[in-house]
Amino acid sequence: MAISHGFNKTEAATSVTAPVTVNSGLQIVVGTAPVNMLDDPEAAVNTPMLVNTFKEAAAAVGYSDDFAKYTLCEAVSASFQVMGISPIVVVNVLDPANAKHITELSNKTVQVNDGIAEIDETGILLKKLVVKKEQTVLTADEDYSASFNDDGTVSIALVNGGKGDGATALTISGSILDPTKITAADIVGGVNAATGAETGLEVVRQVFPKLGMVPGILLAPRFSKDPMVCAALQAKCRKINGVFDAVCFVDIDSSASGARKYTDVANQKVKQGATSREAYGLWLYGKIGSAIYSGSSLAAAAAVYNDSLYNDTPNASPSNVSVPISSACLEDGTEVLMDQEQGNVLNEQGVATFIRSGDFVVWGNETCCYPKNTDPKDAFLCVRRFFNHSWTSFVLDNMSKLDKPMNKKRLQSIIDSENMKGSVYVSTEVCASYSMKADPDRNTTAELVAGHYSFYQFCTPFPPFKQINNTMEYEAGALTSALSL
Repeated sequence: MAISHGFNKTEAATSVTAPVTVNSGLQIVVGTAPVNMLDDPEAAVNTPMLVNTFKEAAAAVGYSDDFAKYTLCEAVSASFQVMGISPIVVVNVLDPANAKHITELSNKTVQVNDGIAEIDETGILLKKLVVKKEQTVLTADEDYSASFNDDGTVSIALVNGGKGDGATALTISGSILDPTKITAADIVGGVNAATGAETGLEVVRQVFPKLGMVPGILLAPRFSKDPMVCAALQAKCRKINGVFDAVCFVDIDSSASGARKYTDVANQKVKQGATSREAYGLWLYGKIGSAIYSGSSLAAAAAVYNDSLYNDTPNASPSNVSVPISSACLEDGTEVLMDQEQGNVLNEQGVATFIRSGDFVVWGNETCCYPKNTDPKDAFLCVRRFFNHSWTSFVLDNMSKLDKPMNKKRLQSIIDSENMKGSVYVSTEVCASYSMKADPDRNTTAELVAGHYSFYQFCTPFPPFKQINNTMEYEAGALTSALSL
């Protein structure tokens, strides 16, 4: 028996900081994920999945650092690893049951070292993997075991005594789940006329009925540069479940076919059709080390983090909020050195970007409807989001009152509840005003007999503090006093 004497150290794995929970800007992200790494890949297709931690997200849809292929992983990393916020809802459209999303893996020879063979391919569907020793087909879990590595490649471990025992090389074939085959149409999605099954952005409708949570921000990182996806995102923000409103963060194309210079962004915004009050457009990506994140995923995570600093209320603009990137870049990673003057040119066109202000920050308060629409509730993202937030809160607070007797006490309770909420908003300087009253002009006898009652609400969240003006003067007369002996 060994003698224990002296010093002994044990090191535990580093704990991961728990993300900040924020509900005012629940992100619904539609994109691609390496679901082939799951035990049941088909179960993670076109369904909204709520994830509260990075670990939950990896278990729900798989994880890969290849963000260009797997856009959900980019949003997962931006939220949980970069900005430290949760939860988010992910919707994967990459479908192993859809032949259009699969590429055939032809016969490939892999070397066996010490009973282990490494398949240097990602996206492999283990259920369709065929492994042979010469002409002998090996049986999974009897002759070999297959497992995924952290980078999505596959390791084959031969079982002692199995039919592959002693092999120096294996021949493998099968199918690969191929994210490069996903099109804009897959992201936009649709409804199957025969089954009613919903895909892509149509799945946004399922979030509230399934999870009891209201969408706040819609995203399709990288795919949103496509005009079809951009249009669908903007449309899906309105009347979700027939009642709720959201905003969407969209990427203004900076690829080889998009805007490569800041002076080209205005035309690209028009080309993409990013024009609504619901859309917040981002030009440029952000780089952290060698990883490249789309502007939409970084800015959305930063906006939600900013909400957490304001008591889970979206009344503050994400503009001038720090993002821990090492550089701003185009989609291909080419660094772009934006300054405030150039950033302001984009802001004048209703587009945000990233500039360096000590740290890198999101830069831009306006939605894509600006400058054509200058109404504060439409043009300022923070005001638009607060209006959505206030409406959502009103609906959820009063949903139980629907279809109950429309008596005076119940109507007054609705007004009193909103005004109590408003007094808090005003006293905490969230709003300049927030009040509700009955609307006598619309509450006619015909409307009341029909069971309809109308309220009128004033809602005035403060606009962002966009500009500071300071006039400086050289006070020549001060010299006389200062130099008199």
